Amino acid sequence: MLSLIFDMDGTLFQTDKILESSLHDTFEHLRSQGLWNQGTPIEKYREIMGVPLPVVWENLLPGHSNSIRNQANEWFHARLIEHISTGKGALYPGVEEFFQLCKDREIPIYIASNGQIEYLESIVNYYHLHEWVTETFSIQQIESQNKTDLVRTIIQKYKITQGMVIGDRLSDIRAAKENGLRSIGCNFDFAQPDELAQADRVINSLIELRTEIDLA
Repeated sequence: MLSLIFDMDGTLFQTDKILESSLHDTFEHLRSQGLWNQGTPIEKYREIMGVPLPVVWENLLPGHSNSIRNQANEWFHARLIEHISTGKGALYPGVEEFFQLCKDREIPIYIASNGQIEYLESIVNYYHLHEWVTETFSIQQIESQNKTDLVRTIIQKYKITQGMVIGDRLSDIRAAKENGLRSIGCNFDFAQPDELAQADRVINSLIELRTEIDLA
């Protein structure tokens, strides 16, 4: 049976709608405590979207302690979740339509994300993704903090033999290839052309996936 494993940020959820304000609030908080005296590194964050959060904060706060990085991460996630709960985010166009198509065809859907558990739960609950998604997996659930290992966990738990990993960054493409699955690159907000070039197929909207499941 064909199974689909989706990334969350920049693939299903338009993180870009709440990213800038949440990150700005976080660095304003740091500035108010005398821990930051520069502008908010929005572009730097865009470049590294898709990596585990400890790596994110090592890049955004390279000269700070892990304690301050953890504080920034907690503040950032609190702001993200607040924005999600007040409807400031959005799914990408075609998500519900495609998910319903998969449900009608009995194609199981999973989510494998570098996002934290509480953050992912806030998206799943707000948009009622549990109506279509079998299970959502967070990178927090595995020790290695590696997307390839996270996808392997899903494969082993659900005994997947045929499937696709759909995502916008290189970690998603590698997770597919290193687990013997087909990789679908999403040419959305955070995608990088050199990374997408390594995918088996690149799509510009989720509804284009219909062709893939028709052929499977």
